[in-house]
Amino acid sequence: MLEEADLLKALKRHWDYSGQDEDVASEIYHEDAVLEFPQSGERFEGVENFREWRRRYPARLAFHTRRITHRDDLVVVENLISYDGAPWMVTVNLLEFRGERVAHERIYIMDGWAPAEWRTPWRSETPADPPYPPPP
Repeated sequence: MLEEADLLKALKRHWDYSGQDEDVASEIYHEDAVLEFPQSGERFEGVENFREWRRRYPARLAFHTRRITHRDDLVVVENLISYDGAPWMVTVNLLEFRGERVAHERIYIMDGWAPAEWRTPWRSETPADPPYPPPP
């Protein structure tokens, strides 16, 4: 696993270039990496497969990283994603490393929602996260 500073630099580079330059964005992966989307049931084996469809992605993507948590060979990245300037959606990326590169990634993407009023009496005044930035 990379040292923390190198890990954060590699992940920042990955999301800075995602949707812009897929060769650079794919540098974090092993050639035999696996990418999965549990919500759609899709699995892509080998970076060349998912790098190619990412090159052809039909929308302009923007990312905003909110939190990175890592232990041993597992990194959890909480991002916001916007498609073509639409409102942010919440994403969670589970990245399993083998050495210094990602061997397996699972991506969950979902809409956010307003807090339920009925939970107000038990809710902390401190929010879980800062407000979303303006959409790109």
